[in-house]
Amino acid sequence: MNKYPLVDPYEDGTVVTSDGHRLYWEVSGNPAGTPAVMLHGGPGSGASPGWRRYFDPDRYRLIQFDQRGCGRSTPHAADDPDLSSHTMPRLLADIEAVRLACGVDRWVVCGGSWGSTLGLAYAQAFPWRIRALILFSVVGTRPSDVEWITRGVGRFRPEAFAAFRDAVPPELRDGSLAWAYTRMLADPDPAVVERAASAWVCWEDAVAGVGPDPRFADVRFRRGFVRLVSWYWAHHAWMGESQLLDGVGRLAGVAGVLIHGGVDVGSPPEFAWGLARRWPDAVLTVVPDAGHGTGFAGIGAAFLAATDRHAGGGDFVSG
Repeated sequence: MNKYPLVDPYEDGTVVTSDGHRLYWEVSGNPAGTPAVMLHGGPGSGASPGWRRYFDPDRYRLIQFDQRGCGRSTPHAADDPDLSSHTMPRLLADIEAVRLACGVDRWVVCGGSWGSTLGLAYAQAFPWRIRALILFSVVGTRPSDVEWITRGVGRFRPEAFAAFRDAVPPELRDGSLAWAYTRMLADPDPAVVERAASAWVCWEDAVAGVGPDPRFADVRFRRGFVRLVSWYWAHHAWMGESQLLDGVGRLAGVAGVLIHGGVDVGSPPEFAWGLARRWPDAVLTVVPDAGHGTGFAGIGAAFLAATDRHAGGGDFVSG
């Protein structure tokens, strides 16, 4: 896999939302290139410079931004445990605000993991803004998905799951673990918050299967990341079990690329497969020996090939 050289952004800025969030955005590549937006995972990971290497800088105008509460956007979730302003509708409005700030009409929307949930929800809400949709490690953040990744997958990682569950007070262990962690992370005692954040990232590392994430060594990143992930998971991204599958008809005429690891134990391929069956304009690639994310070479190579294929802007038929 020959990724592109890392280029520096040539423009950046901040969008101020109506509810007081300041969203950092930046643009790299060719100012006259095909507009694209890369939606980062997490929630709470923040925009990474490394994603620029998956987009031809001569053919793309790549927009990245830090979703509310993370990265260079403020207030940061590590500093502000009040997450009441964090909902899926507001995230979708944030994407639109960034699009308008960057002067884009339609763009190629890309994302992985949580970014795939966000990308699908955005595309279904604003299909006329989509040139093409390129998603990897495709997840729906459905109630069943959250139950699986916080409890069901424990049968494959029993020792790690026991530590994850037992970090929660005994009276909360049989209910929603995402909600239990959300409560702990809002505790006024910093020791409780740190105990919860540390236990959660150990579980993330165990399920992802690509080794420890070095970002988790940073206390501020760890605390903000886990507050956001547990919050959105506890609310199932403010969507019902079948919402994204039922809404896929709104993407008729939009070219889609779906890439998923065949041995992704934390997020099995079933959701991506279900999307592909209902979305005739999408092509699903299952990488047999890959787990979750572009840390697996096969997923990274497929994502790079997809961005190359749609560098001319993708296809859009329906209005």
